[in-house]
Amino acid sequence: MTDSPLDDFLLQFHHFSPQQLQLIRSQAVARTYQPGDYFSEAGRVAQEIGFVVAGVFRVCYFDRDGTEHTKYFVEEDHFVVDLQSYQFQQPCTEYVQAVTPVQVLVFQARVWQTLGLTILAWPQVEQQLFTRALLEKMNRRSALVSPNGATRYAQFLTTFPGLANRIPLAYLASYIGVTPQSLSRIRRRLNSRPSSSDATT
Repeated sequence: MTDSPLDDFLLQFHHFSPQQLQLIRSQAVARTYQPGDYFSEAGRVAQEIGFVVAGVFRVCYFDRDGTEHTKYFVEEDHFVVDLQSYQFQQPCTEYVQAVTPVQVLVFQARVWQTLGLTILAWPQVEQQLFTRALLEKMNRRSALVSPNGATRYAQFLTTFPGLANRIPLAYLASYIGVTPQSLSRIRRRLNSRPSSSDATT
């Protein structure tokens, strides 16, 4: 383990030398976002890649009726970027918004690409990072296949333990596809259930 969350994350993909890790870190700019701030916005081309050191973002969009929908959340030890926009240089269709105070290490696209000219293994690592990000995005959406809101909420608690208490109720309700009022009722029902030890005599 190192003192840097980014180092620890990258070492899962390649045995970078301390000098290489220091070079990578030196190319990032530390930035803080407050709840409601946007890391990226629909209509703009993604020019930054962020590594979340602390806090939670949500990825959201607006439908044709202007209704806001939360697609998934991005927490610590994950990269955040609109991959389609970044890779194909086309406008983003989604927003990335802070839902808690967030600390991020931000790489400009041109700086990120320059690393590939300096570190031999960087293009391969980049491909692994992007593949992992796509798979995680799919997994976070596949957790919502149940037609029952209570089941989707229970799956969320199982898949992301500890995250529910950090996210505003309205955003979590949007993510699992229920109204905030319905989610409040679901939570009350779950909290009122007796534990296994209470149920035994």
